This record gives sequence, C-alpha cells and structure tokens, in this order.
Amino acid sequence: MTQRGVLSRIASGIILAWGWKRALIAFLAGAASSLAMAPFNAWPVLFITFPVVVWLIDGSAAGKRRGVPAAAMAGWWFGFGYFVPGLYWIGYAFLVDADTFAWLLPFAICGLPAYLALFTALGFALARLLWRPDSLRILSLAVGLTIGEWLRGHLLTGFPWNAFGYALTEPLALAQSISLIGIWGLTLPTVAISASPAVLIDDGSAKRRWTAPTIALGVLAAMAVYGGIRLDLSPTRLVDNVRLRIMQPDLPQDARFNYSAKAEVMQKYLSLSDRSTGPKSTGVRDVSLLIWPESAFPFFLSREPDAMAQIADLLPKGTVLLTGAVRPPELPPGRRITRAYNSIYAIDHDGSILSVYDKLHLVPFGEFLPYQNLMERIGFVQLTKVQGGFLSGVTRHNLELPNAPPALPLICYEAIFPDEIKIDGARPGWILNLTNDGWFGISSGPYQHLQQARMRAIEQGLPLVRAANTGVSAVIDPVGRIVAKLGLGVEGVLDSGLPAPVSPTVYARVGELPAAVLVALVMMLVLLRKRPSGS
Repeated sequence: MTQRGVLSRIASGIILAWGWKRALIAFLAGAASSLAMAPFNAWPVLFITFPVVVWLIDGSAAGKRRGVPAAAMAGWWFGFGYFVPGLYWIGYAFLVDADTFAWLLPFAICGLPAYLALFTALGFALARLLWRPDSLRILSLAVGLTIGEWLRGHLLTGFPWNAFGYALTEPLALAQSISLIGIWGLTLPTVAISASPAVLIDDGSAKRRWTAPTIALGVLAAMAVYGGIRLDLSPTRLVDNVRLRIMQPDLPQDARFNYSAKAEVMQKYLSLSDRSTGPKSTGVRDVSLLIWPESAFPFFLSREPDAMAQIADLLPKGTVLLTGAVRPPELPPGRRITRAYNSIYAIDHDGSILSVYDKLHLVPFGEFLPYQNLMERIGFVQLTKVQGGFLSGVTRHNLELPNAPPALPLICYEAIFPDEIKIDGARPGWILNLTNDGWFGISSGPYQHLQQARMRAIEQGLPLVRAANTGVSAVIDPVGRIVAKLGLGVEGVLDSGLPAPVSPTVYARVGELPAAVLVALVMMLVLLRKRPSGS
C-alpha cells in the first residue's frame, strides 16, 4: 500500500468515527497539541494533530444542521484535551493552603479547561459553517479557530493562555512575525500551516494535492527568513549607565503571606540583594535599579517604618528599588483595612516613594471572585484570602525613574494580554514585569508564562525585565533574545545591563488592525469561492 493509501485509510477511520471513539480521537489530538507549547516547544506535532482536526470536521457532515453541532462537540473534546495537560499546573495553587482549598483541586484542573474548551468548540463550529470540500477548508479552520481564540482572550476578563499562535514562537526567528501581526494574527497561519497535510488525501492530481502544503511550507520559510533578517539587523544594545540587579528569593508561597515571617523575609531580601556575585562585584553598590518580585512582603510595606528604614539603609545614593507590594487604600484614621491593591513601588535611596502602579487586570478566583459578595456569603474565598477581593487600579502609566528610562509596569499575568500594553503619553523605554509564579511550583506554568511575556517584548520592540519569586527571572531584549536569566526554583541575584529599545513595531503602531485585515481577507477568499451543491 502506498503512503497516500495508508494516510487515506487513517483519515477514513477518523472521518467515519462516531460516538465515544470520535470524542477520544479529538481529546487525544488536543492533548498531543499541548506539546507545542513551552517548555516542550514541539510545534511539529501540530502537523499531525491539526490534520486530525480537519478530518474530524469532515466527518461532521453526517450530523444534523450541516454538521455544526457535531463539529462543535469535537471541538470541545479537542479543547478539553488541549487545556487539561496545558494548564494542570494551576492545581498547585490549591495545595498552598491545602486545608482550605484542596477540595477544589479537581474542579480547577477540569473546570477551567471545560470552560475554555467552549471557545475551541465555537471555533470548530464557525469553521464548519465556512467549510468546503476542497483545500480551502484549512483556511476555514484557521479563520474559525482564530476568532474563537480572540474571543477566549477577551470575554469575561479574558484568558488567552497558550493561544495556538504561541506554537510558532520558537525558534526565535519564527516569533518575529508577531511584531507585524501580533499573537492573534500569528494564530491564523499557525493553524493553516499545521493543518495543510490534511489535503494530501483529497482526490485529484498529485500536483493539486501538494499545492496547499507547498504554500504552507513557503509561508513558514518566509517567516523564518524575515525573522532571521530582523534578528540580524537588531543586535542587542544596552542603555548607557544603567545596571540592573534582580533578586529572586525562591520563597515558599505560604511564607510570603505570613506576618510572623516579616523579619525573616526582610533579612533574606536584604542579604540576598547585597550578595557579591564575583570578584569584581560590589553587591548593590554598583546597581542603578534593584528589582524585587510581585507582592514581596507579608505586610503593608508603607505601614512598616522599620522595613522602609532597612530598605533606605540598603540602597546607596543613585539606586532605586522597584518592588511588588500590597498597598492599602487611603482611608480615614482608625478605619479597618479590608481590601488592598496589588502594586509596584519605586523607592529612592532615602526611603521616599517615587511612584506607584496599581494592578489593573486582576486574576479571577485568585485576586477576586466573580459576584464577590454573593460568593463570600455562601462560603467561597479567593486564593489570596483578601476579604472583598483586591482593588483594581485606575490607569496604566509609566513609572518615571531618575536614573533609567521610564518603565511600563505589568504585574503577573497582565503580561499575557497583548492589547493591554497601551498608555497615553510618551513611549516607555522598557517593560517591567513583576510576578510570583511560586503558586505553581516546579511545573510547566512558569515556562509558559515567561514565553508569553517574552512575546510582548517582540510585539512592542521594547526590552522586558522580569522578576519572579521562584523564577524564571530574565532580561529580554526587544527582539526576544534572553540576555540573562535565573532558572526555576533557584535562589540568587541576576545582574545585567538594560537592553535598549528598537523603533516601534507595526503592531505597536496599529495594534490588531493587520490581524483583523488578514482574517477578513482569508474569510472573503473562502466565501467568494462558489460553494458546490451538497457541501
């Protein structure tokens, strides 16, 4: 039997599958697709799994209502299979305080993937509505999934984690296309390229069958060439007279929210920040910016004069501390503090607070509960146990610094939202991302988080500096090169210069417009081709 014959036989088995066999095929294809994401980055697996998707939707034609419900159900199972192994690490957060939250672990591991899979189901359903019996059906799939992924990234506060477009962000040359079309624009060619082998089973001449895969490989090659040229033309340059030191304490998550650990936490931060890293190192004395991670203290920093005094004693003149901290709101004297902001402070060498940023995009179920008052009345509490939930900031703004370019602050998972990196006024010189991935242990989650934050640097043409409690802390240049990093689960300090930005990218100038135009053009191409009767 020829290779095409073997492939046709496999495809026929998938197309004709029904019931639990069809659900299992979709689930396993989704699970295998998760290997395309960090830390594995095995994106060629999509050349196997996305043809399976095409054949599943081909097989939906036997269902009712033009096969749309059957396609949606296959999409849900594919999405569920994709998100369970891709997001298993969220379960670690429910073990930090196991006595309170462990019972929710199965709901977290299965509930969130079940919800996110609804968007994949929608993408499959849209694809089926646009479906054609020829090679253009891979474009129908690309359009449907791109729209579904965009909706996943925006509805109900959004959660665009592991969008399919991230599969083509490693190697770094392929990722450069994100500077033109963003992650949503990259999702469309990622799906179309990966699904293209499905048409090799179609009827017609060999030349016709190979047209779509050949075009797909040509697009992939063009992306690689463009990326290679962009990398070659953008060597890493450093800002003059700016030295960074990132402190990664690797503290257990439970210690960080225990007030009795105040003295221990402060002593660790202070001694680690001033650690010598070599014969030429003078500790914090030759540092322009000392950077500590998100929510660094188990207390309100600005309400603890002794802690502020210790920081002032640590910082030499000319050094500024950038640190995460929980900030209390301004309240009348004597009024009890029940809610707070998740913030970043810029603190000068004399202990004065130069600037503050309050987190805008809070984490559902982590920093607030949907329908907060109702959920609390029936006994639920978010993981951070802040009664009433965290307060949201008002606006995103640059942190103005006396000894470095202004920084655009992002706290934790704010870095996964590409269209939120917008401010009024002057362009920042770099992106500052403080996070605490200690909630998620030694798992794939922190690596995925780093990869997605890294793409914000490429999209904007801005360097990104990331400080994480347990790692991975990193300094990333504006085309995505990792200049320096501290690994996951490592205690230490990371010294580096600050990379200089490049000119604003196309994405930085016009945002999602190129992606929207690309999706619209591809949809028009599919719709304007006359649909044969009976398709």
